[in-house]
Amino acid sequence: MTENHLSGEETRHLTPQERVARGRAARSDAPRSSHAEFRPSPKRPDPVEIIEKQSAKRVPELVPIRYARMSEAPFRFYRGAAAIMASDLAETPVSGIRVQCCGDAHMLNFRLLASPERRLMFDINDFDETLPGPWEWDVKRLSASLVIAGRANGFSSKERASVVRAAVGSYRERMRNFAKMSNLDVWYTSYDTDELLEQWGPVVGAGQRARWERAAERARAHDTLQVFDKLTHILDGKRLVSPDPPLLVRLHDLLPTAERGTMEKELNRLLERYGQTLQTDRRFLLESYRVADMARKVVGVGSVGTRCWIILLLGKDDEDPLFLQAKEADESVLAPYVGGSTFRTQGERVVAGQRLMQATSDIFLGWERAQGIDGQRRDFYVRQLRDWKGIAVAEDMSPKRMANFGRLCGAALARAHARSGDRIAIAAYLGGSDVFDRALATFAELYADQNERDHQALVDAVRAGRVPAEAA
Repeated sequence: MTENHLSGEETRHLTPQERVARGRAARSDAPRSSHAEFRPSPKRPDPVEIIEKQSAKRVPELVPIRYARMSEAPFRFYRGAAAIMASDLAETPVSGIRVQCCGDAHMLNFRLLASPERRLMFDINDFDETLPGPWEWDVKRLSASLVIAGRANGFSSKERASVVRAAVGSYRERMRNFAKMSNLDVWYTSYDTDELLEQWGPVVGAGQRARWERAAERARAHDTLQVFDKLTHILDGKRLVSPDPPLLVRLHDLLPTAERGTMEKELNRLLERYGQTLQTDRRFLLESYRVADMARKVVGVGSVGTRCWIILLLGKDDEDPLFLQAKEADESVLAPYVGGSTFRTQGERVVAGQRLMQATSDIFLGWERAQGIDGQRRDFYVRQLRDWKGIAVAEDMSPKRMANFGRLCGAALARAHARSGDRIAIAAYLGGSDVFDRALATFAELYADQNERDHQALVDAVRAGRVPAEAA
């Protein structure tokens, strides 16, 4: 018997029949209809306290920006509330089948990305919280996000339920297809945008087909050269990062001279050591660049306040850029409920999970540890700042478009889970009916209600002066 180092799932060679039996048996412990349930525990932690606990580890002057962003709307709150939902999901039914979880699989963490072969792919993007855990948790986080976004768009309850059933039904149907495939065929499955357009084009109609093509064009334009023009300028003949405080602050302006020199040396050491985590050919490519400038950047919603550095490197000349982002990696929000990572650092945890779940990953994806000015050693993972990224705009979606987007998300999530977990057992558990789909439509509505209450709790805490909020 062996254990999967990433997912913790037993991988002794059961027959397909034994794996089917395992999945069906799991219905006794957690009936599919039971996933409709969500009842907040009487001992449920204060959601604001959970957020404050996270903020205590972050850059103090950036924390008010996080609170301001999360206060704006229920969906923005939800994006930053993965830790709250992890606590809630720990009280819900599970089948006992584990996969490599994303940990934060809300709808906007599915997007267009570039493969190393310069193909535009649709896949999961954010892996800060990745850890082995129950597959249901990712599906529930996706489902609730669709309802919350649907409410913001004014969708009816019937329309929202249809959106969730489309996404979860896609997950279930794809998992059943993966159960029939060979291990290699599952591993090689990816969602290329051209192939998706060919497959979905006749179904979605000319209007949505045209929107998809425009989205692909915009994603290809969001590349290193675009961010280079946007985030840099020339000063005294040198190419430097353009400051936009407090969201983007050059290291030169962030710290006094002595501390700045120490931090610059540490970041250079991080860059050198991180290179050892890359494939040999990619390390060779990295070494052909030189460091030109460094800056601290505020990213996302839930991640605001974590230490994030962007490093501008230049290649053959000053017009040949590479932007790398070194982002702090803390313990996954899932860890208190499923156990800690087996990896030496949290950065390696993120990278390993991403490589397992994504069809193809950034060629510069790696990890390392660095020491801050305060003497604390922190874990980081490194990737390109931008490389053909296309992000959905939930506010622009009609019910039909959100349902189609949900189908894509469900398919991508099923493929990711099929790579790391027992796809045959999960498919057998889900079955051919829509029992699980309908259950999650109910769960998502109940959790959206809870999310609205939690959002209001944060708004009240800001108004009462309990937590500081400052827009930027």
